[in-house]
Amino acid sequence: MRNVSAKHEGILKISSKRPLIEQRSAVFFAVREFFRSSGFIEVTTPVRISAPAPELHINAIQSGDSFLRTSPELEMKCMLAAGYEKIFQIGPCFRKNEIGRLHKEEFTMLEWYEAGADCRKLIPFTREMLEFVSLSVYGRSECLFNNSMIDFKKYEVMSLSSAFVKFAKQDLLEIVDDGKFEEILVDMVEPALPKDMPVFLSGYPAKFAALSKLSRDNPEFAERWELYLGGIEIANAYSELVDKDEQIRRFEEASLKKKEAGESVYPENRAFMEALEHGIPECAGCALGLDRLVMLLTGAESI
Repeated sequence: MRNVSAKHEGILKISSKRPLIEQRSAVFFAVREFFRSSGFIEVTTPVRISAPAPELHINAIQSGDSFLRTSPELEMKCMLAAGYEKIFQIGPCFRKNEIGRLHKEEFTMLEWYEAGADCRKLIPFTREMLEFVSLSVYGRSECLFNNSMIDFKKYEVMSLSSAFVKFAKQDLLEIVDDGKFEEILVDMVEPALPKDMPVFLSGYPAKFAALSKLSRDNPEFAERWELYLGGIEIANAYSELVDKDEQIRRFEEASLKKKEAGESVYPENRAFMEALEHGIPECAGCALGLDRLVMLLTGAESI
């Protein structure tokens, strides 16, 4: 019996996960239902791509002479340039050396884009989506995670600058200049965020603008927010940068930083450059980790 048990241990482990897998399936179904009822088209873009966007500390896995996507962002923006206005996608993404309770090298991303929107418009939309999914799957608009009840009917928008002052007693831009942003964010700010509702941290320093527009009111900051549930970052949204020259400059700067850090540097994604040349409409987009959302909704300990 001991040998038989060892032989079937993997199968038994999979079988024991059935209730969670069924809930995961229901969450995915509800997400799709919400987006379709909101006028979005579900799309599928390639998993193997010519090149991902160069972002420091986000590293792609090579697949032959191509790369496994770290995000479907560039390909979905090509679809925006082709005239699609409201699109979403659920699918696998890959990031090298992402390992831990909240990270895996292969994970499931929900990503969506809306032409004519900015990232502020996506805040109430995202909250509404979370409430819809919770109600559809569990019949309630709240979930219990780490002994805190998260109420999806509520939400708070907090500037990153004010969060650093309130929870770390430090100035955000000074911390960025000192190179301690990630350390203070993870050790002091994130653990102190409200746990009873979704929290949208907005206004990231321009240094972390990535593919987002800079604020017209204060170009030291980007039009970007991140969503936290129970103190865990679960989504990232931008008012998307669509200026070709500025995007090329940022890609070159990011590639240089990756090279200096000893990270892989990618070739140019020609299809995306052609889309920028053709013209990508003003738009906003959001990437949400579905594995983390399912973890939170089910009260699981890890993704």
